[in-house]
Amino acid sequence: MTYLVDSHCHLSSLSLEGKAGNKIEQIIARANHAGVTHFLNVSCTTKEFFKNYEIAKDYDNIYLALGIHPLNLEDDPDWKDEELIKNLESSPKVIAVGETGLDYHYAPETRDIQISSFARQINIAHSVHKPLVIHAREAKKDTLEIMKAENARDVGGVIHCFTDTVEMARACLDMGFYISFTGISTFKGSDNVREVIKYVPVDRMMVETDCPYLAPIPVRGVENEPAFVRYTLKFIADFKGISEDKFASITSTNFENLYGLKLGEIKVPDVEFSTYKLEKVIDKPFEK
Repeated sequence: MTYLVDSHCHLSSLSLEGKAGNKIEQIIARANHAGVTHFLNVSCTTKEFFKNYEIAKDYDNIYLALGIHPLNLEDDPDWKDEELIKNLESSPKVIAVGETGLDYHYAPETRDIQISSFARQINIAHSVHKPLVIHAREAKKDTLEIMKAENARDVGGVIHCFTDTVEMARACLDMGFYISFTGISTFKGSDNVREVIKYVPVDRMMVETDCPYLAPIPVRGVENEPAFVRYTLKFIADFKGISEDKFASITSTNFENLYGLKLGEIKVPDVEFSTYKLEKVIDKPFEK
């Protein structure tokens, strides 16, 4: 069958309230009925990791990533390499280091400690043999320099929520990285992102929600959730001139190849859930 992966979400950050339902099993059921079968649940601090671990333990189709986000360094200022390594090696479900990286848009004043943290986490990725999930915002030069200096190519990974230039995308692709796109690609003012989408080959792409943020058109204005990655998939597939089914299959294969996985059949939770905002994608499975 064709799978669709939400390759980057923050499940413990969902409010789990409102019209969509207030339990994680309802969120997962909504996603499954929209064709979204597997998830990478990403943590930005150790504290968040423990919350996400509790969510994932009951689901074979939820994988985990752990890193210290550049905007969360104040929440975890004294994080230790050995503690991060211990948690990264705590379960086969933990498949990536991240999200890590640099963000000079919101925190240019912490540039030096961001650089140190990013370099340390690339080295940790080497030691645990797991790929990287990289956040890069308004920090192109330093991001690429650190990736090259620390041999990030050797562990590989993905630049998530890509909003930079074609030049940046080319440099990351040259280092063997994948590029992941969010609902930003659907926004009216995101011509720059669509230029990158035009450039990046589909066999190097992933799609994600980055939920609870960045809900795509046509569901702007509500909390984002994994089911809505189906809208981003459709937009990019149409933009690239391929079918949703084919693009879902390709991006899922890319996910498998990066993380060394073989995605399997899932059991859809037998729970009641709201179809709020899912009218265009609910129970429209991909071709088998």
